[in-house]
Amino acid sequence: MILGTSERRETGSMLPVHAAGEIEYLVKESEIVTGKPGRKFIIAGADRLAYLIQWHSIGYQIQRLDTADKPIYTLTLPSDALPLHQLGQALQVGQLFTPSVSQ
Repeated sequence: MILGTSERRETGSMLPVHAAGEIEYLVKESEIVTGKPGRKFIIAGADRLAYLIQWHSIGYQIQRLDTADKPIYTLTLPSDALPLHQLGQALQVGQLFTPSVSQ
């Protein structure tokens, strides 16, 4: 997917997530580098919805974040159910991003 100029500004230095299999790696990478649990993911769009995802042996713990990065709700989801969640749908259409861990 090629991003237009306005979409590039919107995602800034965000890394695109191309496949569900990348999420576990990206979460673990962030945890190792930052020492904090989980990693923030953004759905690019008008609302720029933010989620904190933590990887667990049974799947994902997903927290929807408000504008101050405070959890609004928490959901545990088996890995194979991700396509049914808003994050999975954003992934399928190329709208799922995560900040670089160097930020």
